[in-house]
Parts: sequence; C-alpha cells; structure tokens
Amino acid sequence: MSSSTQQIVAAIFVKLTVQQPVEQQADSLTTSGTEAASLRDCHMDSPQQSKKAHMNREPRRKQDQTSTPPQKDAYARLLSQHRSSKFNSYLDQYAKDLSFQREGNLPSTLVKTQSDRLNIPQRKRDQVLNDFSDSSDFSPSSLKSKGEESSLALHMEKLSGRTAPQDCERKQDVTDRQRRGQRRDTTTSQDGDIESGEEFSSVTISDSHKQQKQQKKNKDSFNPSEPNCDGRPQSPKKAGTSGQEQEKMKKPKKKNLPQNAEEEKSPEVPGAITQMSRPKSPYGKDKKTQQIRASTTNSPADKGKNKGGKGSKKQVFESYMTAEDVSHGLKRGELIQGQLRINPKKYQEAFIPSPDDLRDIFLDGIVARNRALNGDVVVLQVLPREQWKVVRSDTDCEGTSESDTQREHQVKTPQKKKEHTPRPGATVDDRCRNQDELLSKVQNITLTDTDPSTPRSNGEILQKTAKVVYIVEKKHSRAATGFIKFLPDKPFAMFAPVDHRVPRINVPLVDCPADFSSRPGDYINTLFICRITNWSADSNFAEGRLAKTLGQAGEIEPETEGILTEYDVDCSEFSDSVLDCLPKNLPWAIPPEELKKRRDLRNECIFTIDPATARDLDDALSCKQLPDGNFEMGVHIADVSYFVEEGNALDAIASQRATSVYMVQKVIPMLPRLLCEELCSLNPLTDRLTFSVIWKITPEGKILSEWFGRSVIRSCVKLSYDHAQSMIEAPEKLFSAGELPPVDPVHPIDEIHQAVLNLHSIAKNLRAQRFSGGALRLDQMKLSFTLDRETMMPQGCYVYQYRDSNKLVEEFMLLANIATAQHIYRKFPDLALLRRHPPPKAKMVDELQELCEQLGIDLDLSSAGALHRSLNTTLGDDEYSSYRKEVLTHMCSRPMQMALYFSTGVVKDEPLFKHYALNVPFYTHFTSPIRRYADIIVHRLLASSLKCGPHLRLSTEEVGKQASHCNDKKTLSKRVQELSSELFFGVYVKECGPLDSEAMVMGVLDQSFDVLVLRYGVQKRIYCKSVAGLASFHHRRVGKKSELTLIWTPEDLEKAPVEQIISLFTLVEVQLQDDSAPMKYSAVLKRPDDSAP
Repeated sequence: MSSSTQQIVAAIFVKLTVQQPVEQQADSLTTSGTEAASLRDCHMDSPQQSKKAHMNREPRRKQDQTSTPPQKDAYARLLSQHRSSKFNSYLDQYAKDLSFQREGNLPSTLVKTQSDRLNIPQRKRDQVLNDFSDSSDFSPSSLKSKGEESSLALHMEKLSGRTAPQDCERKQDVTDRQRRGQRRDTTTSQDGDIESGEEFSSVTISDSHKQQKQQKKNKDSFNPSEPNCDGRPQSPKKAGTSGQEQEKMKKPKKKNLPQNAEEEKSPEVPGAITQMSRPKSPYGKDKKTQQIRASTTNSPADKGKNKGGKGSKKQVFESYMTAEDVSHGLKRGELIQGQLRINPKKYQEAFIPSPDDLRDIFLDGIVARNRALNGDVVVLQVLPREQWKVVRSDTDCEGTSESDTQREHQVKTPQKKKEHTPRPGATVDDRCRNQDELLSKVQNITLTDTDPSTPRSNGEILQKTAKVVYIVEKKHSRAATGFIKFLPDKPFAMFAPVDHRVPRINVPLVDCPADFSSRPGDYINTLFICRITNWSADSNFAEGRLAKTLGQAGEIEPETEGILTEYDVDCSEFSDSVLDCLPKNLPWAIPPEELKKRRDLRNECIFTIDPATARDLDDALSCKQLPDGNFEMGVHIADVSYFVEEGNALDAIASQRATSVYMVQKVIPMLPRLLCEELCSLNPLTDRLTFSVIWKITPEGKILSEWFGRSVIRSCVKLSYDHAQSMIEAPEKLFSAGELPPVDPVHPIDEIHQAVLNLHSIAKNLRAQRFSGGALRLDQMKLSFTLDRETMMPQGCYVYQYRDSNKLVEEFMLLANIATAQHIYRKFPDLALLRRHPPPKAKMVDELQELCEQLGIDLDLSSAGALHRSLNTTLGDDEYSSYRKEVLTHMCSRPMQMALYFSTGVVKDEPLFKHYALNVPFYTHFTSPIRRYADIIVHRLLASSLKCGPHLRLSTEEVGKQASHCNDKKTLSKRVQELSSELFFGVYVKECGPLDSEAMVMGVLDQSFDVLVLRYGVQKRIYCKSVAGLASFHHRRVGKKSELTLIWTPEDLEKAPVEQIISLFTLVEVQLQDDSAPMKYSAVLKRPDDSAP
C-alpha cells in the first residue's frame, strides 16, 4: 500500500475516532454490541450463522464494555462495513488533496489545512504523519500499539449498529413471512387515460461482514455455489425464493432487537441517523438537529437513558411550518406544493412533480416525508444543491418510471442512497464492494469542475431533493389492512400494514380480540383494518385504532373488503335521506308533462352495445340512412341529471363517491341501484329519458349538422360486443331471433344489422381521420375472468380482445364528448368542466428516443400522431409483433402524464386545455353519467346552455374543487380495479397452476429482468439469484442498452454450460407458480433447450 493511501486512511481513522464525543462513546458501550449483533443477525440466513451470532452477542457486548481485544482485520471491516457517506467524503477529499500534492499542484501545508477543516487536533496530526509515513501495511495491531485500538473498535461497533436500520433487510423469519403474506405490490397499469406507471426499481442488500470473501470475484457475475452479494450462501431454499419474496426481503427490517416493544422498527422510519454521517444531512437539517436525531431510539426508556433525563422524548420529525410561513414561502417561490407519490416497491423513495415539468423532485427516506402519506398534497423545501441526488438519466425500464433511473443497480454492490454522494465533482462511487476496489478508486480518482446540472460523461445528472415542511391536504385515507403482533408487557399491540408505504401503528389492546393477549398465535393470519389517528413528531410509529376484523388472509372477500377500505371506497348502503330523493311511485313512468318538453325518438331504431354482463346501460346508438345518401347518426345518453337534483342528499353522496368502482366480481355503484340499473339504465323495450347528440353525417364521416337536446327513447335490443362483432364479421348473414337477445318487433333484425354495419363503416372513417390528424392510442393487455356463478371463484382467465365492435362504440363516444366540450366551453367559458391531457415529460421522451435509436427501433416521438404511426409500422408482422408492440407501448407510456378534469375558470390558458393523446383542443366526459359524477355536471351545463334545465347554481370554485375530487376518485378506482384483478389471478394460479407460458422481456436490470407473460398479459419480475440451475450471470450495458448473460449448469455434466442472453424483446419460457404467501405467485424461468443455438 502506498504511503499516500496510508495517510488517507490514517487521517480518516483519527478523525472518526477523535470526533466522537465522550458521552457518545459511553453511550456506545451499552448499545453498540447489541446493535452490531442485530446487524449480523439481519444478514444471516442459515441456522448455523444465526446461532453463532446469537452465541457471540453477549460476550461481544462485555468485551466492548471493558477493553476491546485486537480485531481480526479492523481496516477491512471499516472499508467494507462502514459505508457512510461521511467516510467516503473524507476519503474523496483526502484523495483529491493528495493527488494534487503528488502532482505538485498543492502546497505541503494542505494536509494541515485539511486537518484544521476537519477539526483534527495537532497531536493527532503529528501522530498520523509520524506513525504512518513508512511503507508498512496498516493493521489493527499497529493501531493498538499506538493506544487507539479500543477507540477504533468501539467506533466501528457503534457505526455497524447505527447503520443497521438502513443496511439490514427489514424482515422476520421465513415462516412468519410466509404465514402473514407479503406486502401488497402496488404497481400501476394503464387504462384509457394514459398515465405514468410506478417504480420498477429494486433494492439490493449486503452483509459487509462477509463481504471480503468476494474480493476476487468478478464484480458483474454471480455464482450460486458461493456467497452471494448479500454475503449469504445461496442455499437451495433460497434459490427457489419467489420474485415477490425477493422483493420483500430487499426491504430493510430489523431483527433481534431488545425486547422493548417500541424498539421493533417501523417499516417506514429508518433507525436513528448516526452522528458520524456527513456534516450536511440529506434532509437539510442543521448540525444540532442532526445530532439530536443521531441518538434517537424508539424505546421511551432508551430515550430517557440516552439523554440522561427522565421520560424525555427526542424529535424524530421536524415540526411543520406555520400556515402563514408556508403561504409567504409559496408566494416568494421558496417553497413548492405538489402531490406526494411514494414508490410502491421502494417505500423509502418518494417524488413530487417539478414545477418546471422536467425531472420530479426526489424525497429520500421517511424523515424527509415528515409523516405525509401517499397521495397527500404537501409543501416542500428544496434542499441545497450539494444534497441533490446523482441519477443516471435512463428510461429503459432500469428501475424507475418516475423521472429518472436511480443509480442503484450494480451487481453485488452494497446499497447507499445517492443523496449521500459526497461531492458532485467527484467520480468516486461510494458503494465500493471491497477494499481492493476502494483503494483502486482512491488511487485512480479523477476530479472535475463541471456544473452539477450538466450531464457527465457517464450520463449522470443531478436531481433536486427536498423535504416536506407542511401537509396541505391529507388525501390518503389513513386506513390500512394488515396484521397485529402481540407485545409482552405493553398496553398496545403492533399493527403491521400490508402496504409498506404506511407506517407501523401502535393500537390499544382493548381494540384487539378478547383472547388476543392469551392466544396471539390464533391471529397470525387474520387481516384487520386499522385507521391512523395520530402520528407525533417524536415517534417512529403512528397511533391508531382497529376498525374491523376482516377474516383470513388469502380469501377473496376479506382481501376485497380490505382493498376497498384502504382506498377509501364508500361501499356502505345508501342512507334513508338519499333514498328519499328517489321516485316513490313504482313502477315509475315518464310524466306526460316531461314528455312534452323532449324530442320523442321512441320509434327510432336505437339500441345499446355493451359487455354481456353490464347492467348500467348509459349509452345507446342510432343510425338511419337519409334519402340523399347521408346518415342521421345519434348518440343517446341516460339523463341522470333529471333524477339527481342539484344540492339534495342524493347529489351530495354522488359527488362524494364521484365514480362507480368496478371489481372482478362486483360493482360499487355511485348511485342507488334503482337508478343505475333501472330508472336511468337504457334497458330494452322500455321508455327512458336521455340527452341526445344527433348529427347529419356523410358516409366518409364529414359532419354536416349537429343537434343537442333532451329526448326520450325506447331501445329495441340490448346487444353485447359479441353480438355486434358477429354482425360486423358476417355482413351478408341473416340472423335469426334465437341468435340475438329479445328484439322489439317494430324493428326487424335486418334493420338492426344494417344499422350496425353503417355505424361500423362510418366509425372506420372517423377513426382513420382521427389518427391521420395526429391522435394516439396506447393499448394495454387486460386480463378478464370467467367466474363460477355460485362461488364467484375464478374458473378461467383470458386476455380481453379489443375488437371492431369495441372500436365502433368508442369512436362515437369520443365524437359526442368532443362535440359537447366545444359546446359547453363556448356557452360557459369560465365554468365548463373539461378534461385535458398534458404532453409527456420532454426529458423522458428524449431519453426514450435515444434508447430506441440504440436498439435499432425507428420510433418517432415528436408528436402523438408520429408515435402512433411508428408504433404500428416498425415492429414487423410476425406472430410476435403484437407482443413487441405491447412491450414498446409499455415503455412509451412511462413518460406520459395523467389526463385530468379541470374547470376553465381555474385553468385559463387555452393551450393547456388540449388533450395530447386525442390531439383535440377541447374534450370532456359526457357519455357515462350513471358511473361518473363529472358527466352529471356536464349534463347540467349542457341543459342550462340549451334552456331546457333548471337554473345553474354552480360556481367556478365549486366546479374546480369537484374536478379535483373526481381526479382523485378516478385514480383510486382504477387502482382498486387493478388490485382486484391481481387478487383473482393469484387465486387462479393457486387453484389451477402451475401455468406455463411464453414471455417477452420488457426490461433488464443488473440482477433481474421484467417479463410480459404472453398467455395472460401479466407482468412479472424474475430475479437471477432465484433461478434454479443457474451457474452464474453477469450484466453489461452499452449506452442505454442493458443486457444479462445467464450461464446455465448443463444437465449433462459432460456438455458445456448453456449461455442465454436476456435483453429487450427476448423470448423466454416461464412457469407461474403459487407462492406460500396468500394470493402471491411468482414467474419461474425455465431452462432453455440445450440444443438451441
């Protein structure tokens, strides 16, 4: 080792040793041994390792309390185990200084100056220069001979304990994880509105105590027969771990903590932040605040002990700003307001949209979120530039669908949050995997003086970081499903939510079942609902009350009820005051005076086309040919606003629910069933009130005239999409009465068939015009189920086919919505409720374009229309082209933003009204008032504009607030629908699996890859370490293109190993298997054919 390197390390050791205050050293005597043992236990899987750690715990603590014996290799332990950013910052700075000094660019007094900056006493500096100026190796024994061994060992033990909550897996033993089930994976998919997805990122973990075994291993390869990057041997049981289990195991979790109940760490709040971390906190706290946090523990007893006072508590979170200070800060531009999004797969990470519409602002850790939960509207304070996050500007499915990919995907690399990167100018990676690599990086360090905002040669940039200083609106329901854990000698139990993003909650024992204290094991697999009532600034844990016992985890109904409660879906019965608003005289008939006010269309050939199981039929179509060869085409929508009067109790509950929620087995309606399934539903052979838009249109789709008005219709038949599709595919066929549902004898089947064909022809022309005009559609595969009618359990599943009959209905609904938007905005320029879709984020689009160019994909992202055309022309025409398009569509959807309702009186800049995907200047929702409250408001605006409705009492402010509420409820409804589908598919795999299918690779990380399972349309992640039969793997990146090489152990040992390349669009064979955890399944990669090239 060179003398300069020795000086670096020695100076850092001295700094780390002498900087620690005496009272903290005394404190560490009682805590470091236990914490270090806990850290070791956290990283050990095998019983032998755990037993050994347990046996060594007490002796180690006793040794620390007296005099620490010589360490086996204290230097190596510091390099591999103590990975704090402060250590690396010292190392980087000394390397920089000494590099300049070696080059003759730095005066010899720099070391003294640097020591002064770091507050190293002169005596220590002299000792460093005298004792470590020769070429002898640095070792603990030499340090001990200088009288420093005890202090150094104490410091390293303290660091290992203090960093345990950040570096350990947040886990319990395997059996506990299996019986309780895993936390819900809350990734997001797409529907008709193009929205951004959630994170793909994964977390890797490390056992630095074992890490020296890996010094001679290739840094980008993995051998299951050797300790993995976690430092643990890869046992057969481990190798079979599911993807979900891997995902959960990567969450930090403390284990074997002191028995004090409150010392069991919250899933949200990491442990106390060590004082030895870098001088500037990642959360922007001053030094005094950071030191307070450093000694904070979760046990009240420990808190008092550490401080020396009685019963005093330390601050975990910052106090919120006052409303006045927040208001002034927002006006001055010093603060930022936005909605919090927490990464569902890495709950330590959260994001807020940036006002400049570039990269999202990053919030690192639970402390930075300051007790805000997912979806809350918060106010942020941006941290200083030197605390911004270093990221790699990728969008190639490499860990995130937020604004940037995080630099956390290097094989066998101990994880460290990037906001701890010491200085933007240094290219040292603070996650070196062993001492050799660390020394190599120190000795070869390079320095740059570029602007931090400028992308570096390796593509890295800085992302703003911030902390929450105020919660404007708690939009999260504060309810969660989970399990309760008994805590001996405590008046409360610990509630562990299924969703990682919600903190653990202390609940009173009186809320628990009567026999819970005596028989806690009976409730290990029982789901509960808990509501947070308080979360004080001095506690890692929230406080709450148990609301309900749901039942056994893994059963559909308890899980469904949990999902509905967690996402604040009101599924209660409608109150008497609401039901009193409904018509009393049943069966109800249209009053004669109302008929006189409306256009009577009951004799027209009007029909509905809906899913076969639909019961809320809110749209109907008509089309008749005129003598001049043109067509009179009509869209007729249920007149819900006639029954829902503005301001009454029914209107209040409808506006609160805002949307119906569709699950696999049931619907939670927005309106009472008397309305949504009977009086408003356009059921066949029944007179119904409607709002109609009727056009005179040419066969080519050119609109000649347009009429809006209230009407009355009588649907002649209820067609399903299958019925309409059969008519489209067989234009010459004469359908019999037995092939269709009951038909009004006034209208022969032939007339209906011809009307469907005419609608199909016009719709094709309208669709062609729309896409040639620059519209975009990003279709996503959707899973559907067939259910047992009695048990409602899944009997089968299939990918839903979007066919011409679906496109027919969609085209005319879009036409009606666009026409209505133009009409109400023209009449009410400051009051209209419209729907806008902002363009995708420019930075992410540019990065995706760069990736596609490297992949050889000719994808034009310059506009919505260009993207649509290239998506449909660049992927070939073989049997897998549709799947390649699906994968590429998934990639393209990530930069997209959500479509939003808004009031034209709030958003006044007309160019912002545009709907990007549809490429139209004005758009709204008019066609589904039975299931969307926004449509009811639009109906009221339309009726008022036509002078055929009551006086409008809406204000601009009310429309704006309702638009925002509808946005929130639509997002929640969509997520509930996705979770319901995931739940049923998990049951299906359990009951009918294992299921074999081809899969296409959607994204490649450094130790895992995502696949689209072609037969079922589901997306799963496959972890290389979990693949049985895999000898090794290694990852490489060329530009933005990521690739994994898998080396399979040959079944015939005389043959050579089989190599498999995993990159974007690679086809693989997978098997979906049921996991031991309830409702969870994993995708297992199947061995490729040995004979394959």
